[in-house]
Amino acid sequence: MIRQNKPIEPGGNPFLNPDQLSRLLRSPRLIWILVIAVMILWLLSGIYMVGPGERGIVLTFGKLTSQSESGLHYRLPAPIQSNYVVDVARVRTAEIGYRSEGNDQRVMLEEAQMLTGDENMVVVQLFIQYLVSDPVLFLFHVRDAETVLKSSAEIALRSTVGQNTIDFTMTEGRVQAQDQVKTILQKLLDQYQTGLLVTEARLLAVDPPAEVRDAFHDVVRAFEDRERLVKESEGYAEQVVPAARGEAAQMVLEAEAYREQRLIRAEGDAARFLALLAEYLKAPEVMRERLYLESIERVLKDATLFVLESGQSGVLPFLPLTDMNTTVAPEIQPVQPTEQTEPTPVP
Repeated sequence: MIRQNKPIEPGGNPFLNPDQLSRLLRSPRLIWILVIAVMILWLLSGIYMVGPGERGIVLTFGKLTSQSESGLHYRLPAPIQSNYVVDVARVRTAEIGYRSEGNDQRVMLEEAQMLTGDENMVVVQLFIQYLVSDPVLFLFHVRDAETVLKSSAEIALRSTVGQNTIDFTMTEGRVQAQDQVKTILQKLLDQYQTGLLVTEARLLAVDPPAEVRDAFHDVVRAFEDRERLVKESEGYAEQVVPAARGEAAQMVLEAEAYREQRLIRAEGDAARFLALLAEYLKAPEVMRERLYLESIERVLKDATLFVLESGQSGVLPFLPLTDMNTTVAPEIQPVQPTEQTEPTPVP
């Protein structure tokens, strides 16, 4: 076979000969290469990644077959198997009665307005945090689990507010109302099998309508002032009552000690009197003289004594010869009286 060299047309490409290209496309080898490449790409499409805090769900012909933890996993390509990845660690939020728009909040009156147990209108805003506890129920048991959660939260909130008065919900019963809303909401979610777990339900605002809001706020402040004054009075009582009890106990102890002291002194005085009585009965005259001298000694212990001669009269004997500014008189030598007189005994 003689190969004829044909001249190349101006502007033609020597590597893209139409005849050669058509023969290459009709080659069975190329078809097999393309089929194998497509098969490899189809098999590689079954590789999927499950991140930290996520859960992988694998379906085989639409039926749940397995769940996978975080890491690199493989499943059969579609349409044989398919997978879903659900973040079960992320804390999700829901807003009831308002919507956050940047740094501002827009009140949704159709959700926020509700009646209390005493037939008063109140505007309530509820903030909810929740997790996905069961990804299978979250994906396949309800059509939209988050919408179900918002509807259930509104039901729980209206039920709780409708069972309490406006004053109770706004003041001391606020925390109790939050717990009640959380309990009712979780029961509804479990009943609907949404696979959601409520971690927090917090009342952001419980306000009356704008027309009477200032008056209700004054009532709330009055309640808060009353509670504050009660706490302060209780704290003052805790300080004063123990001190008063301590002082009372101290006074009782001092009184008992004084009583014991007086009893002991009285017993001693009685014993001394009985001893003196026994001695007096033995020698009345001597004992009477002794008692008289002891009494005079006690009475005149700190007195200034002037010894005068008996029988003299006039002014001079009565003038003190000592310094008038001194309280202690100098010793004066006694003068012997001319007549001896005996002291009159005490009857």
